[in-house]
Amino acid sequence: MKKTTKKKAKKIRKNFLNAQNIENDIKMQFCPKDGLLLIQKRTRFVCPKCGYAAKGKVKIFSSEKIAEKKKIGAIKEKDTNVWPVTSTTCPKCGNSKAYFWSAQLRANDEAETQFFKCTKCNHIWRIYK
Repeated sequence: MKKTTKKKAKKIRKNFLNAQNIENDIKMQFCPKDGLLLIQKRTRFVCPKCGYAAKGKVKIFSSEKIAEKKKIGAIKEKDTNVWPVTSTTCPKCGNSKAYFWSAQLRANDEAETQFFKCTKCNHIWRIYK
């Protein structure tokens, strides 16, 4: 069993060194026996588990690609008119259509206040009931 594992390790090491010679711009190197990343000890790179040492210089680079975030279009509150339209006469310009909404501004036992905004001149007025 030891002979076959030694032969396999030699073959792996040989393939590893051949690949190293072919491609000079290797980003990281791994131990051919264990598959662990070689770490730097003084002037050479070795496997932390078995002690395998790489021949030559080892270049280790790390890079991170950050995807650009997609921009989401922002809508200004002033540009949106999501209120329903009713037929009411504007006291300022006389337009016959206005947006409306209601809010409870006073005590709960009193009626809510209705707000109107002219579709033409953007004049806002309210009606108390």
